[in-house]
Amino acid sequence: MIRSASLSYQYPNGKQLRFPDVNLSAAEQCLLLGESGSGKTTFLHLLSGLLKSQQGAIHINGHEITKLKGSALDHFRGQHIGFIFQRNHLISALSVKNNLLMSPYLAGLPQRSERVDEVLRQLGIGDKKNSRIQELSQGQAQRVAIARAILNKPSIIFADEPTSALDDKNCELVIELLADISSQNKSALIIATHDQRLKSHIPKQITL
Repeated sequence: MIRSASLSYQYPNGKQLRFPDVNLSAAEQCLLLGESGSGKTTFLHLLSGLLKSQQGAIHINGHEITKLKGSALDHFRGQHIGFIFQRNHLISALSVKNNLLMSPYLAGLPQRSERVDEVLRQLGIGDKKNSRIQELSQGQAQRVAIARAILNKPSIIFADEPTSALDDKNCELVIELLADISSQNKSALIIATHDQRLKSHIPKQITL
């Protein structure tokens, strides 16, 4: 599903990061642990093709994404990768439904309202389809961001610090939700976090 080898990245200020190899199959889940500044976000951005690696290789579904460029990489990422960012980057002027329909549109896939309904029901916010983003609670907005990440049935889901701002109850809900989605959709899942509460939920772990 996803396999990386000998990845490294050098920042313009000269700091170089070398990353451990990753090898995950369908529906396999992994925590990427490390303190702030250890390179977790950089690693996720490399693995997802959001950031170009100077060295190393990344294979997703048999495709070496380090060799893809421009629109080819954008389309591949839209069709195979779901990313949950630290900030949700939802468009406040659009309804929940239209925020979600942007995902297949940008990936060059058909926009299917029934798929939006299905995912929102799965996440327990089916009644919020026509709501504006500013009308949602923080937890509801986060679920919309998760819905956007999984709408295209990606092969792999990346989540960057999805629980860092949550209390214990909502932390538990989000991690169980992500694990369930990974299992149901057979998507590999990598969560970057320094939240020690997650360690008991996902046994496979990589520490930077």
